[in-house]
Order: sequence, then structure tokens, then C-alpha cells
Amino acid sequence: MHLEGRCAIRIGAGLCLGLALTMPMAALGQQTAPRTLPVAPVSAQELQPADAGQKPMDNPAPQDSPAEPEHCHSGFQLGPNFHGDWDPSNWTKVPPIPPLPRAGWFIIPPPGPGYYSLKDWIAGNYRDNPPKYPYPPTSIDPYPFFDADYRFLDDPNNTQFDWSDFYKRIHIGDNWLLSVGGEERVRYQHEEGGYLRLFNGDNDYTLLRSRVYLDGWYQDIFRVYAEFYDARVNGQDLPPNPTDVNHSDFLNLFAELKIFEWADHPAYVRVGRQELLYGSQRLISPLDWANTKRTFQGVKAYWHGENWDVDAFWVQPVLINPTHFDSPDSGREFMGIWTTYRPKKGTAVDAYFLHLDNSRPSNSLPLGGRGGALGGYSVNTIGSRYSGDQNHFLWDFEGMYQFGEWVNEGDAAGGATTALGYQFADVPMDPEFWISWEYASGTFDPATTAQHGTFNQLFPFGHYYFGFLDLVGRQNISDLNMQFNLYPTKWILTMLQYHMFRLDSARDALYNAGGTAIRRDPTGRAGTDVGDEIDLVTNFHLSQHQDILLGYSKLFAGQFIEHSPGPKGSPEFFYAQYCFKW
Repeated sequence: MHLEGRCAIRIGAGLCLGLALTMPMAALGQQTAPRTLPVAPVSAQELQPADAGQKPMDNPAPQDSPAEPEHCHSGFQLGPNFHGDWDPSNWTKVPPIPPLPRAGWFIIPPPGPGYYSLKDWIAGNYRDNPPKYPYPPTSIDPYPFFDADYRFLDDPNNTQFDWSDFYKRIHIGDNWLLSVGGEERVRYQHEEGGYLRLFNGDNDYTLLRSRVYLDGWYQDIFRVYAEFYDARVNGQDLPPNPTDVNHSDFLNLFAELKIFEWADHPAYVRVGRQELLYGSQRLISPLDWANTKRTFQGVKAYWHGENWDVDAFWVQPVLINPTHFDSPDSGREFMGIWTTYRPKKGTAVDAYFLHLDNSRPSNSLPLGGRGGALGGYSVNTIGSRYSGDQNHFLWDFEGMYQFGEWVNEGDAAGGATTALGYQFADVPMDPEFWISWEYASGTFDPATTAQHGTFNQLFPFGHYYFGFLDLVGRQNISDLNMQFNLYPTKWILTMLQYHMFRLDSARDALYNAGGTAIRRDPTGRAGTDVGDEIDLVTNFHLSQHQDILLGYSKLFAGQFIEHSPGPKGSPEFFYAQYCFKW
């Protein structure tokens, strides 16, 4: 994209922001509260509108209309009906968006009356219940834009309106639907003591990201989705991270086709470039924290029902190339089957099988070289997760086992999560507390052991689970942690995390959030105490479109960092992020 194009995007977003902030108070006062939004975590089901689980109003055919063929009433219907009559009331089911999965240690926002944004508070818009947010009311939005739920705009009983409605769900005749949107995001970062690199020194810089998408549907049969983005960095004192920069590329570019209907729910095949998000995101996530989101290229088939979801995919990770168009990694293939069962509201059971095949040369020893053999690897992951809440008690359990081949060795590894929480619903500011143990195995002695035992974290959202410094990933680690969050008001969320990091194997490496081994003591004498980390995060929800995120993190270095080869000290990190979704 030329500079003029990027400027146009940012200027357009600025005009939208100006309209949002200067909208007359009278218009704000005309908004009426929607029906009750189900209590759901910020990280997941808050995206669902209040009537997401309800079927649209019946639209019976006139009495003189011909009777439907018998096969229309059966549980299974094969293939799209391109020539059938399309009932415009069916737009309330397009796209078919299932309840989005809760992230681990999920947060349940306070229900009931109040001001749900700074804009509400300024305008005196005291709502009886939470509004219908198509995006989560936080700056970090891990969910793809193609799953943003604006279906309530086609509900004839909708009473919630926004200045941006005119370019969402644009109907072209009875058969076509078009939506446009995007995001502008800027984040200032100050690092002391090296942050990601464990390199002594400070670093101050600014990350910028722009996204624009176009989403088109023909009835509920065919869809084309394209999302363009540009990611840049300014003021870096050190070379940028690989995920900091990508000049003008496609984040998503796919087409999908309905192939059958079963139990009144369609199944689709999606082909092209696409973000993937599953379950707790401990293994598969778009990684919205990074300036360049993670994406894949390949084929995905899915069927999402009332209580069951079934997805199958074969994809290749997309390699970031800041100077050319990105391309899929021909040396890696990632495939899997993921099922989710929701026995009741707020409770979910995941079961999955994932396979990652890497033909690119990897070293059998962490940090490379040192006599290790070179070769590819093939890793299979089977796992399950059970999460939910009842009577203010919260839980999140997940177990993962891996087997396969690693270079010239067998592979056997595992990971586990045990997390319990409680929501103090009748206490001011709605505090919530979690205690959790996150574990991922390491290799006992990489230099001598013939069995590889280091867990492969695949494509995770590690930034949340192992602290915001990103010095620790889900490999060779044991983390006893606590999380405490509260709402000083309904539009301010404050979260505090405390982590106690210990290596599983003293002779294996410390791996960062990207899965890279960043330091190791092959003798094991440095021990396993990586250190303790604190993370303080506060999100200010300014309006439906705007958020500010502030955060501070510090790692208090333990014996392993003090006595293993590499820079010493306790890294610190401060950041401030503004996000505008339009």
C-alpha cells in the first residue's frame, strides 16, 4: 500500500473518532437499553448479543404458498440451494457465529445497571443492562473481525443504534450483504533491562497497526472475506522483533461455501488465508497482542450447532516478510480436529487432536549447535479442557499429551492446567480471584537423553498465561500463579497477576513466549528458580469503539538467571495502548 493509502486509512479513522466524540448528547440519550446480556467473561462470550442464543422470529408463509418438499424438513440437507427462495428474515442468522470460547482464568464482568463506558458516563446514559458490544470491551481483542457479531442490526425489534451502523450489514437487494470495518492501534513501550532479549539496556519505541476489512455474503451460501493490514515500529533503539513489522499485507483472504445443513445448522468449507482460534488459546491463537497477528493458509471445514461444534483443518503458518507479500511456510503443515460440547450455559468441554509436521532442520539441543543433531520433527497433540462456572465458583482444567518424533529421537511430552476461582458478586467492585498451576514438561538432559520431552506449545497466546514480559513460554516450565481483578466502575477493569516461575528440568532451557530458547545452563547448577513476576493491567473502555490499556510488569530474577550464562538483572516493562475499532 502506498503512503497515501495508509494516510487515508488513518485520516478516515480519525474522522470516525471525531464523529464519535462530538456526537450530540441528545442522540446519545435516544439509545435504549437492550435485553439482558448473559453474564460472560470479557475474554470470550461477552461478544455475544443478548439474543444470540435465541432463534429469530417465525415468518410463516402465506396460506396460498405451495407446501415445502418433504426433504426440507429432514435433519440433513446436502448442498447449497442456489435457486431456492431466500427469506430476508434469515439474515439474523448470517454469519453463523457460535458462542466464542472463554480464555483461561476468564473474567466475568458485572451485570446490572450502570455506565458501561466513559461515553455513557459523560452523556448520563445509565443503562439497565450491558449493551450489545460486537467487540469485547477491552483493548486486546483476540477474536477475528470476521466473527464480530452485528446480527442484532437485522432484528426488527433492535433499539440500540450507533453512528457506525450505516457501513455494517449493507443489504444489496434481498440476496447480498456487505460489511466494512477495521482498526487503528498505537502502543508505546518502555523496556528496562532488555525485556524480551534479556539484554542489558533500555528501549523506548512505538508500535502502529492499521486494519481494514471487507466482508461479503450471498445469502447464507457463499462468503468472501478480505482483511488488509499494515504494522510498523518507530523509534526502536534495538532491532525490531520479528512480530513488530509487516508492511501492507493480507491478514485474512478467504472464501467459504455452505456444503450441507444438519439439525437446522449449516456446515461450511473455508479456503484461503485465515486466523485460527480454539478453546483457551493455550495452543492456537491469533495472538492479538503482537503488532502482526498470527495467520494461516489452507482449508477449514466446520459445523456449529446448538450444543456441539466440530472443526477440521489443514493449514500452513504464514511467514511474515516485511518487504514482500507474505507466503505460507512450505516446510510446516498443521492439521487438526477440534470438538466442543456445551452442556449448559457457561460450561464447555473441548476435545482435540492436533498434528504439526516440520520438515525444516531443527536442533536436538536447545540454543542450537553444541553437538546436537539436525532434522525435522513430527508432533501429535491430544488434549481436553473442561471450564465453567456455577454459584460464583470458577474452574478451568486442561490436559495435553504429545508424542511423535523429534530430529533423531522419540518424543513424549505433556502439559497441564489446574485453575480454580471465585467471583465475589455481592462485594463492591465485583472482585474475582484465581489460583492456577500451569505446567509444561522439559527434557531431563538434552545432551544425553535419547527421548525428547520438551513440550511444543504450537501457536499459543502465551502473553496472558505466563506474564506480560513474554520471557516465559509453555515449554519446560512450572508456574504457580494468582490473578486478582476488579471493576472500580463498569467501564474500568483492573487486573493483577503474580507468577512463580520454575524450570521443569534444570538442564533444559528457558523458552520465551515465542518458543525460542533464550538461555540455558547445561550443567544444571544454576537450578530451576527463574524468578517471580508481577503484572498490573488496567483497561479503560471509552466507548463501543475505543479503549485505553495501561500496564506494568517486572520480573524479580531468580537463581537461574543470576547464575546461568547471559545478562543479569530484573527486566521491567511499561506500556500504554490506544485502540479504535470502526
